[in-house]
Amino acid sequence: MWLRWIYPDALWRLDKRDRAVYLTFDDGPIPVVTPMVLDILRHYQVKGTFFMVGDNVRKHPEVFEQVRAEGHRIGNHTYNHIGGMRHGIRSYLNNVESANQLLHTDLVRPPYGWMKWEQYFFLRRKYQIVMWDVVTRDYSKWVTARDVFNNVRRFTRHGSIITFHDSLKSQDKLREALPQSIEWLQSRGYRFKLLPVRHPDMVV
Repeated sequence: MWLRWIYPDALWRLDKRDRAVYLTFDDGPIPVVTPMVLDILRHYQVKGTFFMVGDNVRKHPEVFEQVRAEGHRIGNHTYNHIGGMRHGIRSYLNNVESANQLLHTDLVRPPYGWMKWEQYFFLRRKYQIVMWDVVTRDYSKWVTARDVFNNVRRFTRHGSIITFHDSLKSQDKLREALPQSIEWLQSRGYRFKLLPVRHPDMVV
């Protein structure tokens, strides 16, 4: 709750009256892993938002284009997946802008969910900063696919922004937990929505 106080304009959760959720995926695009996620989403006819690392887009442009071509939203996750607390204001903002030369998006999610307040202050002028209210912890070596699924079941509410990772650390767990999570959410009557556009002129 105190982080929400520090970043009051960030999105943590959307309309609490709407039985809808927002699937998000961090750290891609990664060959094999991101296409696997796309296959799962396509099977269930679900769209999500992918917060991408600029350098990964540079290295894997074909995967980036596949995500965009299939109608998913793109978000900025900095160019080098850097933590704001370890960088000055100028270098952090430059890193985000370098990523956006490739991404062309109005959404930003800070790696690790942290940034200095001054970085937040300047970023919020141009971007919608997106956090989450459900983090699946699929990246952790101490967490199983069952744990990931249980985190979705335990913490999801109306308007939840749910965070998965299309990364090598999460690959094996996602293969099992993502379909289970989608099926469970559908069985509970949840609809899947894309994050709203704040600056349409920035989205290509």
